[in-house]
Parts: sequence; C-alpha cells; structure tokens
Amino acid sequence: MAPKASLYPVLRQLLLAVLLFLGPAGFCAGHDYGDALRKSILFFEGQRSGKLPPDQRLKWRRDSGLRDGADHGVDLTGGYYDAGDNVKFGFPMAFTTTLLAWSIIDFGRNMGPELNNALKAVKWATDYLLKVTAEPDSMFVQVGDAFSDHNCWERPEDMDTLRTAYKVDRNHPGSDVAGETAAALAAASIVFRSRDTAYSRFLLNRAVRVFEFADKHRGAYSSSLRKAVCPFYCDFDGYQDELLWGAAWLHKASRRREYREFIMRNEEILGAGETINEFGWDNKHAGINILISKEVAMGRADYFQSFKQRADDFICSLLPGTSRPQIQYSPGGLLFKTGGSNMQHVTSLSFLILAYSRYISHSNKLVPCGRVSATPDQLRKLAKSQVDYILGDNPMRMSYMVGYGPQFPHRIHHRGSSIPSVGAHPSHIHCKEGSRYYLSPNPNPNLLIGAVVGGPNITDKFPDSRPFFQQSEPTTYINAPLVGMLAYFWAHPY
Repeated sequence: MAPKASLYPVLRQLLLAVLLFLGPAGFCAGHDYGDALRKSILFFEGQRSGKLPPDQRLKWRRDSGLRDGADHGVDLTGGYYDAGDNVKFGFPMAFTTTLLAWSIIDFGRNMGPELNNALKAVKWATDYLLKVTAEPDSMFVQVGDAFSDHNCWERPEDMDTLRTAYKVDRNHPGSDVAGETAAALAAASIVFRSRDTAYSRFLLNRAVRVFEFADKHRGAYSSSLRKAVCPFYCDFDGYQDELLWGAAWLHKASRRREYREFIMRNEEILGAGETINEFGWDNKHAGINILISKEVAMGRADYFQSFKQRADDFICSLLPGTSRPQIQYSPGGLLFKTGGSNMQHVTSLSFLILAYSRYISHSNKLVPCGRVSATPDQLRKLAKSQVDYILGDNPMRMSYMVGYGPQFPHRIHHRGSSIPSVGAHPSHIHCKEGSRYYLSPNPNPNLLIGAVVGGPNITDKFPDSRPFFQQSEPTTYINAPLVGMLAYFWAHPY
C-alpha cells in the first residue's frame, strides 16, 4: 500500500538526512582536496587589482587600476575585484579578508605548501585595507563607479570607466564596512603574529583605530553613500552586527578586557541573537556566535554562555531531520537559500558548521536539537557533503570550481576571463566592444582557475551561460571560507 500523502515530507527529510550524512549514493567518490585547495587560492591572483608582482601565476592577467585614488590625491592601488566586474567594493573585500584569515587561523596547519600562497592572498588584501584606512576618522570604501562599470564589458586592464573613490567619515558614517574592516585587520594580525611581528602589530593597531571610528560615529554606509553602493552591496541588515563582529575579533586578537566588556554590554542592544541562520558579507550574527562560543567550548569563558546557546540553535537550524530546520536542501543535497549566488551561503555556512564541529569535539560536547543531538562527526559530514557537491558529487556531475575535475563551467560571468587577454589581443578593447564576448556561446578564452561560481538552482540545474550571472558569476567571498574547508579535508579526507 502506498504511504499516505502526509508522510511524504517526513520520508523526504529522512532520505535527505541519509544523503547528507552518508554521502550521495551514485555520485563520484573521492576528491583531490589538495588540488582543489591549490586552485581555490590561485583564484585570488586572478582577482588582483594594481601592479602585479613578479611571482604572479595567472599570466593572462596584467596590471590594472594603477591610478586608483588619483581623484583624491592618494594611492588606492591594489586589493581585489570582488567578482566578475572591475569595481573594488570594500565591504565584501573586508569580509573576504576576515574569512581567509579565519581559514588560516583554524586550518593553516593543514595547508602544507599552500600555506605561503594563502598568506600572500591575505596580505594582498590587508596591504590595500591599510591604504584605505590611512586617514584617521575616515575610510575609503569603494573604488569605481558601479553603474559606469556595469554598463561596459571590458578587461580590467582596459578600464576607461569612472574610477571614483568613495569614502565615509565622521559626518558620513559607515560602521558596517568599518567594523568589518576592523575585524579583517584584527584577524589578519593573528595570522601574521608568529610570521611577521611588526606587520602583525601594525595591523592590530590599525584595527583598534578603525573600530573606534566605527563605534564612535555610528551609521550604515549605504545611508551615507546610497547612490554609489546600492543596490550592489547595500547594507540590508544594519551595522550593529559588524560592531559586535569587529569587537569579537579584536578580543580574540588582543585579549583586552575592554572588548569583552563591549561584547557583553552590547550583546542585546546590537542584536546578537537575530537571524541565526545567516552568515555572509552583510550579516555576521551566526559567525559572531560561533567565533565567541569557541572559548565557551574550551571552558575558558562561561560569561559568553549565551553565545554558545545561540550557536547551538544556529547549527540545529541547518540540520535536516531536526524539529526546527530553517534551510532548504536541493534534491541532490545542496544547502539552498533564495536570492542570488547561492554558493556564498553554502561555503560560509558550511565553514561555520565545520569550525563548530572542531570546537565542540575538543570539549566532547554534542549539539542538542530537541529530541535529537548532533555529534561533531555528523557536523563534519554535513560540511563535507557540501564541499563534495561543489567538487562534483551532484546530479549534473559537474564541478562548480573552474579547472577542477573533468567537467566544470566554461562560460562564467567574468569580464577578464571571457575577453581575449592582453597577450592574445594587445590592442585596447573599449566599453561596448566587449559585448560580443559576453554574448558569445563560445567558452571563455582564459581559465580563471579555482573560481567557484554561484551554482545551480534549487532543482540542481545549472545553465553554463554568462547572462545567468546569479549562477555563473564567481566571487571572492565564495572562495574565502572554502579555502579553510579544503585544507581540513585534505588532511582528513575520511
């Protein structure tokens, strides 16, 4: 007899739990996580802006944005293009830097010979963040007019669009981007503490100053600079979470009591418990709870117990088969949130799951989720299932990382990758002249190795097409947390 209709949701949840925790049956097994790690870091070299160094490995890229900051009489060269366009957006770049640094802090010991390249990726970002925060009580938060840039399809080496530099200051606050930048500088100071003491100290001191600016002059940068930053990286969730996030990283980096007291004093005021299943460039709440709860799990900070409780709630909201799931999964087992570029949610949330699994395993703890409890090993398997899906264990048997595996996206939404390189086509390609490459059905001529695209839809389908930018565009903040996870699974593949 066929099961009653009311049982179908229950059966589907059970099947999904099996798929996620035991591995997707019928898909390819085993991955070269070391190769994927190498490529995921190499991707950042393809996103570099400025004067490229002699050891640049992606040779089809050349110098670009060499006059950035000239409109203000300052040097704002360097940093990263965040995605497939040629604007330097400070908010996602700072978040990318924080997650790259966190990847090294937690998983650097597993990176082997790739650790040095990961350090270079962080330093390329922090050198730029030091430039944009050079003036006290102000900060440059974007270089490039996004509307002008998005009206063109041209290589970064050919840019003839507006390179306007935008800043926040005491009268035009930006606590969100400043708080995230403080977090990035503080996290990076931990990364370089035993490797370059002077640089580490400089990063931490700058983080302190930037955080003071963020806290003293409160406001969202998208309110101050709405016409420039919206709708691209508009702050939809407010600046409060970035203040807590910045304080959490400064506490971790400095161990100063003032930051612990700031966190405890502002925990409720700044909404630490809001939207617990969100984590990305715009919303740091889940990351705050996971980061701070490590100290609780280690038995060092019972006064942060409320953050540990919220971290447990966050984990439970992601687990299939629990009484309070808040996240969808595709039929093939991919974590899915509505909106564009789903892989940003997959990698960021999975990173937190993996990090938390390690924190609680050291203290022999479980995550209580109603009538069931999740073990550290279950969390690790859930995170691994997401990484494996990205690398090819999915219904389309496609790796969503360019250059990894036998089948991967060839028509990614990326200007530099899709237009012939300067080496192949030395003459200037103007704004609208690149449109024919955008519309071409041909594969991109330049492989942006390691780039992870926005990914498939809720039914596991993927159109390998540039115009479908929400699915075919790579971003730095997709790759940054993936770096840490690949390092871990390289060392612990089973």
